[in-house]
Amino acid sequence: MNKGDLITKMAGDAKISKAQAEGALNSFMKSIEDTLKKGGKITLVGFGTFSTSKRKARVGVNPSEPTKKIKIAARTVARFKAGKTLATKVNKGK
Repeated sequence: MNKGDLITKMAGDAKISKAQAEGALNSFMKSIEDTLKKGGKITLVGFGTFSTSKRKARVGVNPSEPTKKIKIAARTVARFKAGKTLATKVNKGK
């Protein structure tokens, strides 16, 4: 499913226009981005938690030239941890 498919699904489920659904989705994504940029986290009970994590700088190997080492800079990455309800629904039947 891509963003367009999600907007169509949201509009149908909520019985709103695609423009309204797109506005709501864009607002949701922007809120998550802004909160994570500030180092915060978003918890949606039952669904999951969006947060950030810091990765240390490290030395890696270039896969096309295994003898060459490359420096990988430290960075902050976005994380998502599924909540119990979502994890149960995804794994149901397995």
